[in-house]
Amino acid sequence: MNALRNKVSLIGRLGAQPEVVKFDSGRTLTRFSLATNEGYKNKDGEWQDVTQWHNISAWGKTADLMAKLLNKGQEVIVEGRLVNNSYETKEGERRYSTVIEASEFLLINTKSKDEK
Repeated sequence: MNALRNKVSLIGRLGAQPEVVKFDSGRTLTRFSLATNEGYKNKDGEWQDVTQWHNISAWGKTADLMAKLLNKGQEVIVEGRLVNNSYETKEGERRYSTVIEASEFLLINTKSKDEK
């Protein structure tokens, strides 16, 4: 039951080519942005599209697979958990960010949106 407490599933398209970081320890980190789209009717009955951008990160074997298989524009399902981070800027301001730490992913199609 604990696995259901902090679980996120998203379907979207990669906004950029994944960024891969290899650490001296041998661990791999892969990061990318994911765009999800929603539609709704406004008060005038017209359809509106809203795009949300999500920061995705993955570690270890999942990161290695993402780096190998994912490309900008591809549609993917990502499952993971929310991770809230805080840091301090050089000016001393406290900043916050939320990242989805992916544990699994599924490539929906192998071609990007721009490819036919």
